[in-house]
Amino acid sequence: MRTLAPTAEELTDHTGKPRGLFDMALSYEQVRLGMAFHEAGHAVLALAYGMHVMTTEVITWQPTPDTRAVTGKTVWQAQDTNAWQLAAQCAGGPLTHIQYLMAYGLWTPERAAACEADHDRELAIDLLAQHGVRLGRDHVPQGGKSWGMVRGMARRKVSHLWSEIRTVALAMDERDRLTGDEITTLTGLVNPPLRGGAA
Repeated sequence: MRTLAPTAEELTDHTGKPRGLFDMALSYEQVRLGMAFHEAGHAVLALAYGMHVMTTEVITWQPTPDTRAVTGKTVWQAQDTNAWQLAAQCAGGPLTHIQYLMAYGLWTPERAAACEADHDRELAIDLLAQHGVRLGRDHVPQGGKSWGMVRGMARRKVSHLWSEIRTVALAMDERDRLTGDEITTLTGLVNPPLRGGAA
């Protein structure tokens, strides 16, 4: 666990707005493992879709002597990635978090709702918009898809790669941080060579 709080950048979304904070009414260990699954979902789907993963990590700290807080971060680069696969990779983290709750007998509607990371959806919408691809929050825009459709794509990929995601999540819970190459060693998935700046 860190002794210092995360940087402002680690606690904000891609637009600089603070990411949402939620109390899931779980133990610290359960929350930490859930975040490890969330970030493992992003990282494993990124590799499966041909993206380069630099790092993925669980970040924990003590904002006060009596409390612990948890967040996570995965740094990746899309490389000729299909727009819908890019969006599904963004959806993969929250869906994996929900799947963790179900697999470990912790699921409630409230906890599942707390896993819905709006910043992941908004990142997908903005990234696709930069390339003229339309992704709707709650509707199917003309010529595009809805976030619900993208979540369906991601759900199938998460189910297919659950063993690899679980392996990465458990390793991350133990070590805090993994590189893309370490994930390759753990899972056999390919981490393509880095071509330039990070996403």
